[in-house]
Amino acid sequence: MSLAKRNAVVTGSTSGIGLAYARALAAEGANVLINGFGDKDAIEKERSGIEKDFGVKCVYDGADMSKPAEIAAMIAHAEKALGSVDVLVNNAGIQFVSPVEDFPIEKWDQIIAINLSSAFHTIRAAVPGMKARKWGRIINTASAHSLVASPFKSAYVSAKHGIAGLTKTIALEVATFGVTVNCISPGYVWTPLVEKQIPDTMKARNMTKEQVMNDVLLAAQPTKQFVTVEQVAALAVFLCSDSASQITGANISMDGGWTAA
Repeated sequence: MSLAKRNAVVTGSTSGIGLAYARALAAEGANVLINGFGDKDAIEKERSGIEKDFGVKCVYDGADMSKPAEIAAMIAHAEKALGSVDVLVNNAGIQFVSPVEDFPIEKWDQIIAINLSSAFHTIRAAVPGMKARKWGRIINTASAHSLVASPFKSAYVSAKHGIAGLTKTIALEVATFGVTVNCISPGYVWTPLVEKQIPDTMKARNMTKEQVMNDVLLAAQPTKQFVTVEQVAALAVFLCSDSASQITGANISMDGGWTAA
């Protein structure tokens, strides 16, 4: 399958799952706009690396996913720099854990804005072009938490349930325009962010690294294995293919059996 002459926007793509999406799409020939925060030099290294490794055009936009005007400007930037937005991957997300009675209001607002509302704003801006061209792929990164809950994650679980509903709604709206809209719901994915949490958890719980991984992080995943960023990205690439043209409005679990119970 080739995505040559297609152009993609991936939010939250300067590291982790988002960067894997961007690289996987570029490997299929798509030009890519990456977005996210981080060290300026590190971001430039990833951006230029995508161009060098895959022979595509890659541009960066530092839009803040909590600010609707910046999101709209980012989609306009992609359309101008790349020519169109054919593939949109909504991946930006943050987390905060707290009992609901202590949950800071500003954290609730921030998580809903970045994890849910940003997807609405990108879709709203990108859909007119997709409908006009009669082709598009919208992929939203949800989570096992779009299907089940965990305590102390009220904002995150609410946002991810919202992403699942948003996905279904837009899929119905664009169903006759050659545009599909799906979400991927990973369980725990092995990323630098997860890896960095392990030493603190080892110390806090007086556990070994193996105990933290198996008894804390992977407690909910029957396979006792992390999902990899490459696996998530490969599913996104498939959803962009012609073979997946009749998959729309779907919430696809990739969670080692977490939500099977």
